Amino acid sequence: MTTISVPLNDDLLKAIQPLIDQGIAANKADAIRKALKKYVEDKEVEEILQASREPSLDGDVDELIRKFK
Repeated sequence: MTTISVPLNDDLLKAIQPLIDQGIAANKADAIRKALKKYVEDKEVEEILQASREPSLDGDVDELIRKFK
């Protein structure tokens, strides 16, 4: 595991303590790890949802080509 040092402004630092107090995170590092994991998961879901909204190229390839000519 790698350790990194990340400067946080006062607002972000204050947002971490309630997570610890409520038992959501064990400590500051755990809170940051959980937040980063959640961000990555949310981005993956967003990408899947966006891909599902893209038009599909189902059907006969020759017919599809004629539509683009």
